[in-house]
Amino acid sequence: MPSYIDEEAERYVRALGPEHDDLHAEMAAFADEHDFPIIGPDAGGVLRSYAAATQAERIFEFGSGFGYSAYWFLKGMADDGRIVLTEIDEDELAKGEEFLASAGLADRATFERGDAMEIAHDYAGPFDVALIDHQKSRYADAFDLIRDEIAPGGVVIADNMLYGGHDYHDSLDYVLDDGDLPDDENARGIVAYLEAVREAEGFSTSILPVGSGLAVTVRDAA
Repeated sequence: MPSYIDEEAERYVRALGPEHDDLHAEMAAFADEHDFPIIGPDAGGVLRSYAAATQAERIFEFGSGFGYSAYWFLKGMADDGRIVLTEIDEDELAKGEEFLASAGLADRATFERGDAMEIAHDYAGPFDVALIDHQKSRYADAFDLIRDEIAPGGVVIADNMLYGGHDYHDSLDYVLDDGDLPDDENARGIVAYLEAVREAEGFSTSILPVGSGLAVTVRDAA
């Protein structure tokens, strides 16, 4: 992955950032072995922090892979909190259940196989946190689907804002009003998402340059 901060600063942040526990290290090794992208410990620590800050009792994930991000969330959630994992790949979802079961957490997770957008229609809020980490072209649609189900003070977190299927340099000129949006489905999807959350009434958004880049969109408190 390209770096958006200088190498020394990146080493500094990584040295002081959150560490993998044994299970997360096992998950990371599995990801390396299967060339599977994961958010990594720095972004994972952000997920854990927002789960803890919101005292999250309910979380919904659009795209869960084999449960790496869900495990970060569970480490920060309320002790009785529950999370919904969605994944279209049967083997990945089964591996996620296996990993979380080994941590004694599978009973706090619901494992849904299929299209995350379709599954979300079956779940009513409020959710304290939602993670959007599936097809980039559908990010904005996922936000539109979940926004009214987010609790006041709740958070929507989207991955891959800077890297991961696209490179933010490709859309930088467009964002700065100095060029056209590239003819790339992923870049267009990410830009459409950022425009949607920035324009959403009752929400505020910041981009955090950790991992592949996280957009954190907070719903105003009631």
